[in-house]
Amino acid sequence: MSIQVFGLPVSRGVAIGRAVLVASSRVDVAHYFVPAERIDQEIGRLRLARDGVATELQSLKHELPPEAPAELAALLDVHLMLLHDEALITATKGWIRDRHYNAEWALSAQLEVLARQFDEMDDPYLRERKADIEQVVERLLRELAGQAGGEAPATAAAAKAMRDGAGEDPLVLVANDVAPADMMQFKRSVFTGFVTDVGGRTSHTAIVARSMDIPAVVGAREASRLIRQDDWVVIDGDTGVVIVNPSPIVLEEYRFRQRQSELERARLDRLRHTPAVTLDGEAVELLANIEMPGDAPSALEAGAVGVGLFRSEFLFMNRGGDLPGEEEQFEAYRAAVEALQGLPVTIRTVDVGADKPLERMSQQELRHEHGLNPALGLRAIRWSLAEPGMFRQQLRAILRASAFGKVRILVPMVAQMSEVRLIFEALARAKQQLDDAGRAYGPVEVGAMIEVPAAALLVERFLRYFDFVSLGTNDLIQYTLAIDRADESVAHLYDAWHPAVLQLIEQTIASARRMGRGVSVCGEMAGDPAFTELLLAMGLRSFSMHPARIASIKQRVLRADTRRLAVHLDEVLGSDDPAASVAALQPGGALH
Repeated sequence: MSIQVFGLPVSRGVAIGRAVLVASSRVDVAHYFVPAERIDQEIGRLRLARDGVATELQSLKHELPPEAPAELAALLDVHLMLLHDEALITATKGWIRDRHYNAEWALSAQLEVLARQFDEMDDPYLRERKADIEQVVERLLRELAGQAGGEAPATAAAAKAMRDGAGEDPLVLVANDVAPADMMQFKRSVFTGFVTDVGGRTSHTAIVARSMDIPAVVGAREASRLIRQDDWVVIDGDTGVVIVNPSPIVLEEYRFRQRQSELERARLDRLRHTPAVTLDGEAVELLANIEMPGDAPSALEAGAVGVGLFRSEFLFMNRGGDLPGEEEQFEAYRAAVEALQGLPVTIRTVDVGADKPLERMSQQELRHEHGLNPALGLRAIRWSLAEPGMFRQQLRAILRASAFGKVRILVPMVAQMSEVRLIFEALARAKQQLDDAGRAYGPVEVGAMIEVPAAALLVERFLRYFDFVSLGTNDLIQYTLAIDRADESVAHLYDAWHPAVLQLIEQTIASARRMGRGVSVCGEMAGDPAFTELLLAMGLRSFSMHPARIASIKQRVLRADTRRLAVHLDEVLGSDDPAASVAALQPGGALH
């Protein structure tokens, strides 16, 4: 039977495919696909975990004091029985063999199946036995977490594993939410769309889906409960509707829309290598945002003229708490620099905290992550300065990579002049250490991200020290409006068109241009065609975005006349409703 689920449309287009569920669990687990040659090894990990938990439970049973209630021993016996139950272990092995899920994901997926079966039972006593299954699975997950050899495979192997397990049908991802680390595992897979129960228009999942240019609906509430594994699903990223098991007529209508979208993408693709120059001859720099060195070739293929943001924090994630050493970081940065073949690469120092916590963070930090507002805590440059050894290590790795091409360093969330002093002291120390070790490095420009109002207001003072600035519009909007963009209850107030936000952006661009320093936008706004003409009117000539967004932004640039746009800038900035002002100007061709 066909059903409809409604959520927030956050990435345009239509996706059609079979559902792959990422089950929610009280224990956070990694989700990745295992190559065929590692299937037996992964099942071996599951077997070892089962044996470890069995030994633990048997020890607990033997150590029970004589006065312990008989029910406690009986409960341990139930858990031991469940450990060897075919409905749990054999079925979990099936997820690993058939779907190429890693052991943790396979357990979570089977727990979801069993939990639904228990929920549908009439007998209250049997329904309550779901808690026993959950406890056994969580013990297994903790045991797996303590094993070595459970790391996610390399991207290429993971993508091949996904293809091996997918068959011919396209797949869509359905989850309660998708963590940033999991998004990194999924980003090059064959998923054609995303549906999540939670999230807003600016949640991490929404941002990544838009950057990947694939349809997504978030905040769909009951989606992961109503949709079952392998259901056919249509995701309408334009309206926020998710259709489960659609009728043939509805399916054909959406497939027609898909074909129309593919034709539009093919037309845009022909602009890849056309220089981005406005009608009045203004050259515009279109750069790419990347997360890993392997993303660099796709940036070149999309027509980027460099990397405006290499998010180095993704080198630090999914590592079980271990941080990458200097050599590992150097090799990653060098790989990206060499792949860009002489084009510039801007490497942002590690930006963790808020929605991207590290496993290594202390218990006190983690309590703050969950108990207070993490966006206002120890994150970004604050965390780096609190870990000076780590920070200098990263700076040395970036500096060494600069010997192989044009490299720029970008520091996130600078807000204090005291931070500026400490940043340049750390950089000088890192250079001295390389000099002492006889290691080569090239010249680097150093820039600051403008992400908080304090930085926007002090930008001219910052530019006495920094060579350039880059506007991180996602956080700038959040901090300007005091809106936690991860909080669904206030996410509707997050407004990129807010007059205060636009004025801060315009003032930052004007200040940098007045001082003859570089300025770019690397946040969501750079890849949103609705803002292209307005940013051009403000004087912006450098945009950095996900490679998938470059063609559509280039199309807007090629059709723009910056002289005509600038005439209407004051009118838009002075409006109480800038979005409406821009829309009103469209018929006359001023902004479009």
